[in-house]
Amino acid sequence: AGKWVICDRFTDASRAYQGAGRGLDMQRINLLADWVQDDLQPDMTLLLDAPAEIGMQRAQQRGETDRLESEQISFYERVRAGYLALAEANPGRYRVVDAARPLQEVQVSIGAVLEQMFSDNSD
Repeated sequence: AGKWVICDRFTDASRAYQGAGRGLDMQRINLLADWVQDDLQPDMTLLLDAPAEIGMQRAQQRGETDRLESEQISFYERVRAGYLALAEANPGRYRVVDAARPLQEVQVSIGAVLEQMFSDNSD
């Protein structure tokens, strides 16, 4: 209690990539998550959302792509749908930012979300 933890992945990544993306059994993923983390959950999940085509273009522009970035577009569409379903099912925890916009606009939106969170938790 009283500690801030910031991470770039959590169990929702397994749900989106393995469950929605690869079609693995979501009940098993949830069972493992419950067993490993008990009731530990993030207070907030910031989802940077963009269509799969934009994400693939950006990955290619960066240069080298890894194994995960070499998947077919249908995989990324399923992953995105999985994340958006998680956001819809957990509206109190998720903040969805339109990441299809230019970087500076996305940064401003992220800053606004974080500022709101910090001001809400300053009590």
